[in-house]
Amino acid sequence: MNIKSILLAAGLLVQTAAVFAQAGPVPAKPQSKGTYLTGATAHLGNGQVIENSVIAFDKGKITFVGAAGQTPSVDLNAYTRVDAAGKHVYPGLIAPNTQLGLVEIEAVRATRDASEIGDLNPSIRALVAYNTDSHVIPTVRSQGILLAQIVPEGGRISGQSSVVQLDAWNWEDAAYHTDGGVHMSWPEQFRFNRFTDELVKNEGYAAAMQELEDFFKEAQAYHQKATVETRNLKFEAARGLYDGSKRLFIQTNSAKSIQQAVLFAQQYKFKLVIVGGRDAWLVSDLLKANNVAVILGSTQSLPATEDTDVDQPFKAPVLLQKAGVLYCIGHEGFWQQRNLAFQAGQAVGFGLSKEDAITALTLNTAKILGIENRTGSLEVGKDANLFVSEGDILDMRTSVVTHAFIQGRNVDLDNKQKALYRRFKQRYEK
Repeated sequence: MNIKSILLAAGLLVQTAAVFAQAGPVPAKPQSKGTYLTGATAHLGNGQVIENSVIAFDKGKITFVGAAGQTPSVDLNAYTRVDAAGKHVYPGLIAPNTQLGLVEIEAVRATRDASEIGDLNPSIRALVAYNTDSHVIPTVRSQGILLAQIVPEGGRISGQSSVVQLDAWNWEDAAYHTDGGVHMSWPEQFRFNRFTDELVKNEGYAAAMQELEDFFKEAQAYHQKATVETRNLKFEAARGLYDGSKRLFIQTNSAKSIQQAVLFAQQYKFKLVIVGGRDAWLVSDLLKANNVAVILGSTQSLPATEDTDVDQPFKAPVLLQKAGVLYCIGHEGFWQQRNLAFQAGQAVGFGLSKEDAITALTLNTAKILGIENRTGSLEVGKDANLFVSEGDILDMRTSVVTHAFIQGRNVDLDNKQKALYRRFKQRYEK
Protein backbone atom coordinates (compact mmCIF):
# COMPACT_ATOMS: atom_id res chain seq x y z
CA MET A 1 0.00 0.00 0.00
CA ASN A 2 1.45 3.37 -1.01
CA ILE A 3 1.54 6.48 1.18
CA LYS A 4 -1.34 8.10 -0.70
CA SER A 5 -3.64 5.13 0.01
CA ILE A 6 -2.60 5.12 3.68
CA LEU A 7 -3.36 8.84 4.06
CA LEU A 8 -6.71 8.43 2.29
CA ALA A 9 -7.69 5.53 4.56
CA ALA A 10 -6.61 7.49 7.65
CA GLY A 11 -8.63 10.49 6.54
CA LEU A 12 -11.74 8.36 6.03
CA LEU A 13 -11.34 6.82 9.50
CA VAL A 14 -11.05 10.26 11.09
CA GLN A 15 -14.10 11.42 9.15
CA THR A 16 -16.06 8.34 10.21
CA ALA A 17 -15.12 8.83 13.88
CA ALA A 18 -16.19 12.47 13.70
CA VAL A 19 -19.53 11.50 12.18
CA PHE A 20 -20.35 8.92 14.83
CA ALA A 21 -19.19 11.20 17.65
CA GLN A 22 -22.09 13.58 16.98
CA ALA A 23 -25.44 12.69 18.47
CA GLY A 24 -28.58 12.83 16.36
CA PRO A 25 -32.09 13.98 17.30
CA VAL A 26 -33.68 12.21 20.25
CA PRO A 27 -36.61 9.92 19.31
CA ALA A 28 -39.99 11.38 20.19
CA LYS A 29 -41.98 10.15 23.18
CA PRO A 30 -45.35 8.39 22.70
CA GLN A 31 -48.29 10.70 22.08
CA SER A 32 -49.76 11.67 25.43
CA LYS A 33 -52.49 14.07 24.29
CA GLY A 34 -54.67 14.35 21.22
CA THR A 35 -53.61 16.76 18.46
CA TYR A 36 -55.52 18.28 15.56
CA LEU A 37 -54.30 20.19 12.53
CA THR A 38 -56.56 22.87 11.16
CA GLY A 39 -56.67 25.02 8.05
CA ALA A 40 -54.39 22.98 5.79
CA THR A 41 -55.15 21.53 2.37
CA ALA A 42 -55.24 17.81 3.10
CA HIS A 43 -54.06 15.37 0.45
CA LEU A 44 -55.49 12.10 1.73
CA GLY A 45 -53.29 9.81 -0.34
CA ASN A 46 -56.24 8.08 -2.03
CA GLY A 47 -56.79 10.79 -4.63
CA GLN A 48 -59.05 12.93 -2.48
CA VAL A 49 -58.28 16.50 -1.38
CA ILE A 50 -59.94 18.49 1.42
CA GLU A 51 -59.50 22.25 1.43
CA ASN A 52 -59.42 23.93 4.85
CA SER A 53 -59.26 20.57 6.60
CA VAL A 54 -59.28 19.29 10.16
CA ILE A 55 -57.13 16.22 10.89
CA ALA A 56 -57.24 14.86 14.46
CA PHE A 57 -55.30 12.01 16.04
CA ASP A 58 -54.89 10.55 19.51
CA LYS A 59 -52.89 7.66 20.98
CA GLY A 60 -51.15 7.27 17.65
CA LYS A 61 -54.32 6.78 15.60
CA ILE A 62 -56.25 9.14 13.33
CA THR A 63 -59.59 9.93 14.96
CA PHE A 64 -61.14 12.47 12.56
CA VAL A 65 -60.67 13.63 8.97
CA GLY A 66 -62.95 16.30 7.58
CA ALA A 67 -63.49 19.87 6.49
CA ALA A 68 -63.57 22.86 8.82
CA GLY A 69 -67.15 23.47 9.90
CA GLN A 70 -67.99 19.78 9.76
CA THR A 71 -69.09 18.38 13.11
CA PRO A 72 -66.18 16.26 14.40
CA SER A 73 -66.76 12.80 15.84
CA VAL A 74 -64.41 13.58 18.75
CA ASP A 75 -64.19 16.37 21.31
CA LEU A 76 -61.50 18.65 19.91
CA ASN A 77 -61.53 20.73 23.11
CA ALA A 78 -59.44 17.97 24.67
CA TYR A 79 -56.93 18.12 21.80
CA THR A 80 -53.94 20.41 21.18
CA ARG A 81 -54.55 22.67 18.19
CA VAL A 82 -51.89 23.17 15.50
CA ASP A 83 -52.59 26.00 13.07
CA ALA A 84 -51.66 24.84 9.56
CA ALA A 85 -53.53 27.51 7.62
CA GLY A 86 -52.18 27.96 4.10
CA LYS A 87 -50.09 24.78 4.34
CA HIS A 88 -50.49 21.22 3.07
CA VAL A 89 -50.81 17.99 5.01
CA TYR A 90 -49.89 14.59 3.55
CA PRO A 91 -49.68 10.97 4.66
CA GLY A 92 -46.10 10.06 5.55
CA LEU A 93 -44.14 9.10 2.44
CA ILE A 94 -42.85 5.52 2.25
CA ALA A 95 -39.46 4.76 0.69
CA PRO A 96 -39.45 1.30 -0.94
CA ASN A 97 -36.42 -0.83 -1.77
CA THR A 98 -33.71 1.08 0.07
CA GLN A 99 -30.53 0.40 2.07
CA LEU A 100 -31.28 3.31 4.40
CA GLY A 101 -29.89 2.49 7.85
CA LEU A 102 -27.86 -0.39 6.42
CA VAL A 103 -25.20 1.82 4.81
CA GLU A 104 -23.72 4.98 6.31
CA ILE A 105 -20.65 5.94 4.24
CA GLU A 106 -20.33 4.17 0.91
CA ALA A 107 -16.54 4.53 0.81
CA VAL A 108 -16.04 2.93 4.24
CA ARG A 109 -16.55 -0.84 4.26
CA ALA A 110 -17.12 -0.97 8.03
CA THR A 111 -20.29 1.13 7.64
CA ARG A 112 -21.82 -1.04 4.88
CA ASP A 113 -24.01 -3.83 6.24
CA ALA A 114 -26.43 -4.46 3.39
CA SER A 115 -25.15 -7.73 1.93
CA GLU A 116 -23.97 -11.19 2.92
CA ILE A 117 -21.62 -13.65 1.27
CA GLY A 118 -23.13 -16.47 -0.78
CA ASP A 119 -25.73 -16.56 -3.56
CA LEU A 120 -28.80 -18.02 -1.83
CA ASN A 121 -29.55 -16.22 1.44
CA PRO A 122 -33.34 -16.10 2.01
CA SER A 123 -32.80 -16.42 5.78
CA ILE A 124 -30.83 -13.14 6.02
CA ARG A 125 -32.87 -10.46 7.82
CA ALA A 126 -32.14 -6.84 6.97
CA LEU A 127 -33.99 -5.65 10.07
CA VAL A 128 -31.41 -6.81 12.63
CA ALA A 129 -28.70 -4.80 10.83
CA TYR A 130 -30.75 -1.59 10.76
CA ASN A 131 -28.89 1.28 12.43
CA THR A 132 -31.29 3.74 14.04
CA ASP A 133 -28.36 6.05 14.88
CA SER A 134 -27.58 6.67 11.22
CA HIS A 135 -27.05 10.36 10.48
CA VAL A 136 -28.64 9.86 7.08
CA ILE A 137 -32.06 8.95 8.50
CA PRO A 138 -32.89 12.44 9.89
CA THR A 139 -32.03 14.04 6.53
CA VAL A 140 -34.54 11.73 4.86
CA ARG A 141 -37.17 12.09 7.58
CA SER A 142 -37.08 15.88 7.33
CA GLN A 143 -38.37 15.53 3.75
CA GLY A 144 -41.56 13.78 4.83
CA ILE A 145 -40.37 10.18 4.48
CA LEU A 146 -41.54 8.51 7.66
CA LEU A 147 -41.40 4.81 6.73
CA ALA A 148 -38.95 2.79 4.68
CA GLN A 149 -38.63 -0.73 3.34
CA ILE A 150 -35.06 -1.75 4.14
CA VAL A 151 -33.76 -4.34 1.71
CA PRO A 152 -30.65 -6.54 1.65
CA GLU A 153 -28.63 -6.80 -1.54
CA GLY A 154 -26.05 -9.11 -3.10
CA GLY A 155 -26.21 -12.70 -4.25
CA ARG A 156 -29.02 -14.30 -6.22
CA ILE A 157 -31.46 -14.41 -3.28
CA SER A 158 -30.47 -11.53 -1.02
CA GLY A 159 -32.70 -12.07 2.01
CA GLN A 160 -35.78 -10.62 3.70
CA SER A 161 -36.89 -7.01 3.90
CA SER A 162 -38.82 -5.22 6.65
CA VAL A 163 -40.62 -1.90 6.91
CA VAL A 164 -39.31 0.44 9.62
CA GLN A 165 -40.52 3.73 11.01
CA LEU A 166 -37.80 6.37 10.94
CA ASP A 167 -37.74 7.55 14.56
CA ALA A 168 -36.59 4.91 17.03
CA TRP A 169 -34.02 4.00 19.66
CA ASN A 170 -33.19 0.59 18.21
CA TRP A 171 -34.25 -1.82 15.48
CA GLU A 172 -36.81 -3.47 17.72
CA ASP A 173 -38.54 -0.11 18.25
CA ALA A 174 -38.25 0.70 14.54
CA ALA A 175 -39.89 -2.53 13.31
CA TYR A 176 -43.20 -1.69 11.64
CA HIS A 177 -43.80 -4.72 9.40
CA THR A 178 -41.32 -7.53 9.88
CA ASP A 179 -39.84 -9.81 7.20
CA GLY A 180 -42.62 -9.18 4.70
CA GLY A 181 -40.69 -9.99 1.54
CA VAL A 182 -37.95 -12.15 0.05
CA HIS A 183 -35.69 -10.41 -2.47
CA MET A 184 -33.89 -11.85 -5.45
CA SER A 185 -32.14 -10.65 -8.61
CA TRP A 186 -33.27 -12.19 -11.88
CA PRO A 187 -30.44 -13.57 -14.06
CA GLU A 188 -30.02 -11.66 -17.31
CA GLN A 189 -29.21 -13.42 -20.58
CA PHE A 190 -27.01 -10.51 -21.61
CA ARG A 191 -24.80 -8.22 -19.58
CA PHE A 192 -23.06 -4.95 -20.34
CA ASN A 193 -19.30 -5.12 -20.86
CA ARG A 194 -17.91 -1.77 -19.74
CA PHE A 195 -14.56 -2.46 -21.41
CA THR A 196 -16.01 -3.03 -24.89
CA ASP A 197 -19.09 -0.84 -24.35
CA GLU A 198 -21.49 -3.49 -25.64
CA LEU A 199 -23.91 -6.18 -24.54
CA VAL A 200 -22.42 -9.66 -24.37
CA LYS A 201 -23.95 -13.06 -23.68
CA ASN A 202 -24.03 -14.06 -20.02
CA GLU A 203 -22.32 -17.44 -20.02
CA GLY A 204 -23.52 -18.16 -16.49
CA TYR A 205 -27.21 -17.56 -17.25
CA ALA A 206 -28.27 -21.21 -17.62
CA ALA A 207 -26.45 -22.26 -14.46
CA ALA A 208 -27.99 -19.38 -12.47
CA MET A 209 -31.50 -20.26 -13.65
CA GLN A 210 -30.98 -23.92 -12.79
CA GLU A 211 -29.75 -22.96 -9.34
CA LEU A 212 -32.94 -20.96 -8.69
CA GLU A 213 -35.19 -23.71 -10.05
CA ASP A 214 -33.49 -26.30 -7.87
CA PHE A 215 -33.77 -24.16 -4.76
CA PHE A 216 -37.47 -23.35 -5.09
CA LYS A 217 -38.43 -26.90 -6.06
CA GLU A 218 -36.56 -28.28 -3.06
CA ALA A 219 -38.14 -25.63 -0.82
CA GLN A 220 -41.58 -26.53 -2.16
CA ALA A 221 -41.00 -30.23 -1.44
CA TYR A 222 -39.73 -29.32 2.04
CA HIS A 223 -42.92 -27.39 2.86
CA GLN A 224 -45.16 -30.16 1.56
CA LYS A 225 -43.82 -32.56 4.18
CA ALA A 226 -45.96 -33.01 7.27
CA THR A 227 -42.83 -33.19 9.43
CA VAL A 228 -39.14 -32.66 8.78
CA GLU A 229 -36.30 -34.40 10.54
CA THR A 230 -33.89 -31.49 10.29
CA ARG A 231 -34.96 -27.84 9.98
CA ASN A 232 -33.49 -26.06 6.98
CA LEU A 233 -33.23 -22.35 7.82
CA LYS A 234 -33.16 -21.28 4.18
CA PHE A 235 -36.27 -23.26 3.32
CA GLU A 236 -37.99 -22.07 6.50
CA ALA A 237 -37.33 -18.46 5.49
CA ALA A 238 -39.05 -19.12 2.15
CA ARG A 239 -42.13 -20.71 3.77
CA GLY A 240 -44.11 -17.46 3.63
CA LEU A 241 -43.81 -17.38 -0.16
CA TYR A 242 -45.69 -20.66 -0.45
CA ASP A 243 -48.47 -19.87 2.04
CA GLY A 244 -48.94 -16.32 0.70
CA SER A 245 -47.86 -14.46 3.83
CA LYS A 246 -44.79 -13.02 2.09
CA ARG A 247 -44.14 -11.41 -1.27
CA LEU A 248 -41.36 -12.21 -3.71
CA PHE A 249 -39.56 -9.08 -4.87
CA ILE A 250 -37.62 -9.67 -8.09
CA GLN A 251 -35.12 -7.06 -9.26
CA THR A 252 -35.20 -6.89 -13.05
CA ASN A 253 -35.64 -4.31 -15.81
CA SER A 254 -35.90 -5.71 -19.33
CA ALA A 255 -39.28 -6.65 -20.79
CA LYS A 256 -38.16 -10.21 -21.52
CA SER A 257 -36.85 -10.85 -18.02
CA ILE A 258 -40.02 -9.35 -16.51
CA GLN A 259 -42.08 -11.81 -18.57
CA GLN A 260 -39.87 -14.67 -17.40
CA ALA A 261 -40.20 -13.57 -13.77
CA VAL A 262 -44.01 -13.48 -14.04
CA LEU A 263 -44.10 -17.01 -15.48
CA PHE A 264 -41.74 -18.19 -12.76
CA ALA A 265 -43.97 -16.75 -10.01
CA GLN A 266 -47.05 -18.29 -11.64
CA GLN A 267 -45.44 -21.71 -11.40
CA TYR A 268 -45.32 -21.48 -7.60
CA LYS A 269 -48.31 -19.13 -7.11
CA PHE A 270 -46.11 -16.50 -5.47
CA LYS A 271 -47.24 -12.93 -4.83
CA LEU A 272 -44.84 -11.09 -7.14
CA VAL A 273 -43.47 -7.55 -7.11
CA ILE A 274 -41.13 -6.36 -9.88
CA VAL A 275 -38.42 -4.01 -8.62
CA GLY A 276 -36.77 -1.61 -11.07
CA GLY A 277 -39.23 -2.31 -13.85
CA ARG A 278 -37.62 -0.09 -16.47
CA ASP A 279 -39.54 -1.78 -19.31
CA ALA A 280 -42.64 -2.66 -17.28
CA TRP A 281 -44.74 -0.34 -19.44
CA LEU A 282 -44.04 -2.61 -22.43
CA VAL A 283 -45.65 -5.61 -20.71
CA SER A 284 -48.29 -3.78 -18.68
CA ASP A 285 -51.11 -6.05 -19.93
CA LEU A 286 -49.28 -9.11 -18.59
CA LEU A 287 -48.64 -7.42 -15.25
CA LYS A 288 -52.25 -6.29 -14.93
CA ALA A 289 -53.64 -9.72 -15.85
CA ASN A 290 -51.47 -11.45 -13.25
CA ASN A 291 -51.91 -8.85 -10.50
CA VAL A 292 -48.17 -8.09 -10.43
CA ALA A 293 -47.09 -4.82 -8.78
CA VAL A 294 -44.08 -2.71 -9.74
CA ILE A 295 -41.64 -0.66 -7.68
CA LEU A 296 -40.22 1.76 -10.24
CA GLY A 297 -36.66 3.00 -9.99
CA SER A 298 -35.70 6.65 -10.31
CA THR A 299 -37.66 8.65 -12.88
CA GLN A 300 -34.82 11.17 -12.99
CA SER A 301 -32.61 8.95 -15.13
CA LEU A 302 -31.60 8.34 -18.72
CA PRO A 303 -33.16 5.67 -20.96
CA ALA A 304 -31.32 2.37 -21.24
CA THR A 305 -31.06 2.23 -25.03
CA GLU A 306 -30.31 4.70 -27.79
CA ASP A 307 -33.59 4.08 -29.61
CA THR A 308 -35.76 4.78 -26.55
CA ASP A 309 -37.37 8.18 -26.04
CA VAL A 310 -35.09 10.36 -23.93
CA ASP A 311 -37.99 11.14 -21.61
CA GLN A 312 -39.18 7.54 -21.26
CA PRO A 313 -38.23 7.22 -17.55
CA PHE A 314 -40.32 10.33 -16.83
CA LYS A 315 -43.35 8.84 -18.62
CA ALA A 316 -43.20 5.35 -17.09
CA PRO A 317 -45.46 6.15 -14.09
CA VAL A 318 -48.31 7.61 -16.15
CA LEU A 319 -48.16 4.70 -18.60
CA LEU A 320 -48.54 2.20 -15.75
CA GLN A 321 -51.27 4.39 -14.24
CA LYS A 322 -53.27 4.31 -17.48
CA ALA A 323 -52.76 0.55 -17.78
CA GLY A 324 -54.18 -0.03 -14.30
CA VAL A 325 -51.00 -1.61 -12.93
CA LEU A 326 -50.36 -1.17 -9.21
CA TYR A 327 -47.04 0.66 -8.92
CA CYS A 328 -45.12 2.94 -6.63
CA ILE A 329 -42.18 5.26 -7.16
CA GLY A 330 -38.81 4.50 -5.61
CA HIS A 331 -35.27 5.80 -5.74
CA GLU A 332 -31.96 3.99 -5.80
CA GLY A 333 -29.52 4.15 -2.91
CA PHE A 334 -30.11 5.34 0.62
CA TRP A 335 -29.30 9.02 1.21
CA GLN A 336 -30.90 9.86 -2.13
CA GLN A 337 -34.29 8.94 -0.63
CA ARG A 338 -34.58 12.55 0.55
CA ASN A 339 -35.34 13.38 -3.11
CA LEU A 340 -38.05 10.72 -3.40
CA ALA A 341 -40.94 13.19 -3.66
CA PHE A 342 -39.20 15.02 -6.49
CA GLN A 343 -39.05 11.77 -8.50
CA ALA A 344 -42.83 11.77 -8.45
CA GLY A 345 -42.85 15.49 -9.17
CA GLN A 346 -40.82 14.80 -12.32
CA ALA A 347 -43.52 12.39 -13.51
CA VAL A 348 -46.19 15.06 -12.96
CA GLY A 349 -44.53 17.13 -15.66
CA PHE A 350 -45.10 14.25 -18.07
CA GLY A 351 -48.78 13.54 -17.57
CA LEU A 352 -49.22 12.09 -14.08
CA SER A 353 -51.71 14.03 -11.94
CA LYS A 354 -50.45 15.45 -8.65
CA GLU A 355 -52.80 13.35 -6.55
CA ASP A 356 -51.85 10.18 -8.44
CA ALA A 357 -48.20 11.07 -7.79
CA ILE A 358 -48.88 11.42 -4.06
CA THR A 359 -50.73 8.08 -4.09
CA ALA A 360 -47.68 6.53 -5.77
CA LEU A 361 -45.59 7.69 -2.79
CA THR A 362 -48.04 6.66 -0.08
CA LEU A 363 -51.06 4.37 -0.45
CA ASN A 364 -49.75 2.45 -3.47
CA THR A 365 -46.49 1.78 -1.67
CA ALA A 366 -48.38 0.64 1.43
CA LYS A 367 -50.45 -1.78 -0.69
CA ILE A 368 -47.35 -3.24 -2.34
CA LEU A 369 -45.68 -3.72 1.05
CA GLY A 370 -48.81 -5.16 2.67
CA ILE A 371 -49.36 -2.39 5.22
CA GLU A 372 -52.28 -0.52 3.65
CA ASN A 373 -54.57 -1.37 6.58
CA ARG A 374 -52.29 0.60 8.91
CA THR A 375 -50.91 3.49 6.88
CA GLY A 376 -50.60 5.10 3.45
CA SER A 377 -53.61 7.40 3.61
CA LEU A 378 -55.30 9.83 6.00
CA GLU A 379 -58.24 7.75 7.20
CA VAL A 380 -59.84 7.28 10.60
CA GLY A 381 -58.39 4.27 12.41
CA LYS A 382 -55.05 4.27 10.62
CA ASP A 383 -51.74 5.15 12.24
CA ALA A 384 -51.12 8.90 12.51
CA ASN A 385 -48.18 8.96 10.09
CA LEU A 386 -48.42 12.38 8.49
CA PHE A 387 -46.57 15.63 7.93
CA VAL A 388 -47.19 19.30 7.17
CA SER A 389 -45.42 21.20 4.39
CA GLU A 390 -45.43 24.91 3.66
CA GLY A 391 -45.89 24.18 -0.04
CA ASP A 392 -46.20 21.43 -2.62
CA ILE A 393 -44.16 18.43 -1.46
CA LEU A 394 -43.55 17.46 -5.10
CA ASP A 395 -41.86 20.79 -5.86
CA MET A 396 -38.38 21.32 -4.42
CA ARG A 397 -38.89 25.11 -4.58
CA THR A 398 -41.78 25.11 -2.09
CA SER A 399 -41.33 21.84 -0.20
CA VAL A 400 -40.52 22.79 3.41
CA VAL A 401 -41.68 20.27 6.02
CA THR A 402 -42.63 22.00 9.27
CA HIS A 403 -44.24 19.20 11.30
CA ALA A 404 -44.06 15.41 11.14
CA PHE A 405 -45.81 12.76 13.21
CA ILE A 406 -45.07 9.03 13.33
CA GLN A 407 -47.83 7.09 15.09
CA GLY A 408 -48.85 10.40 16.60
CA ARG A 409 -45.41 11.21 17.99
CA ASN A 410 -44.15 14.71 17.15
CA VAL A 411 -40.86 13.95 15.40
CA ASP A 412 -37.78 16.16 15.58
CA LEU A 413 -37.02 17.40 12.06
CA ASP A 414 -33.50 18.63 12.79
CA ASN A 415 -30.57 16.92 11.11
CA LYS A 416 -26.83 17.19 10.62
CA GLN A 417 -27.11 19.22 7.43
CA LYS A 418 -29.35 21.81 9.09
CA ALA A 419 -26.93 22.00 12.03
CA LEU A 420 -24.00 22.60 9.69
CA TYR A 421 -25.98 25.29 7.89
CA ARG A 422 -26.69 27.10 11.15
CA ARG A 423 -23.08 26.81 12.21
CA PHE A 424 -21.44 28.14 9.09
CA LYS A 425 -24.11 30.77 8.51
CA GLN A 426 -22.80 32.49 11.64
CA ARG A 427 -19.32 32.60 10.14
CA TYR A 428 -20.41 35.22 7.65
CA GLU A 429 -22.93 37.14 9.74
CA LYS A 430 -21.81 40.64 10.70
